[in-house]
Amino acid sequence: MNPVERSEIVDYMTYEETRDAFRDRVMAAKAIRRVHVGEYLTLLFENHLTVRYQIQEMVRAERIVKEADIVHELETYNELLGGEGQIGCTLLIEIPDSAGRPQKLKEWWDLPEKLYLELEDGARVRATFDERQRGDDQLSSVQYLKFDPKGRVPVAVGSDLPQLEVRVMLTGEQRKAIEEDLA
Repeated sequence: MNPVERSEIVDYMTYEETRDAFRDRVMAAKAIRRVHVGEYLTLLFENHLTVRYQIQEMVRAERIVKEADIVHELETYNELLGGEGQIGCTLLIEIPDSAGRPQKLKEWWDLPEKLYLELEDGARVRATFDERQRGDDQLSSVQYLKFDPKGRVPVAVGSDLPQLEVRVMLTGEQRKAIEEDLA
């Protein structure tokens, strides 16, 4: 996937003028790429457009104007896309019970290693992730993952963590969106 280029990011005042229309386009793209994996997990398959939106929103929210700071945001968020043939995802661990959340995030320490994309031939591609996304004793509830299916489009996503065993088939629309992103 092509990284977001500096020339694609506008200053926050200019962005305000087109934000609503751009946001609508991005939300539609995210809706297709959002996969609920069981009760607690949501994967959002990132692409050029969703990452560009993240960067533009950070520039807006933090009123970033220094070139070095904008470049830092580009570098940070472009990492979500992965390299050629890879798929970048944001994993949201959604635990509504705030009192029980810390315990579950401790129990699910191994979750990132247990997530997979399933290919048409049944092969499973495991996620890679940044170890810094785990604290001393628990996971962060937001994880940034990469899968390397070598350009192949997955048919399902799942977790084989014993406490969270689940497999979800991707819809035709989701598969098509991922295929377009990988092209």
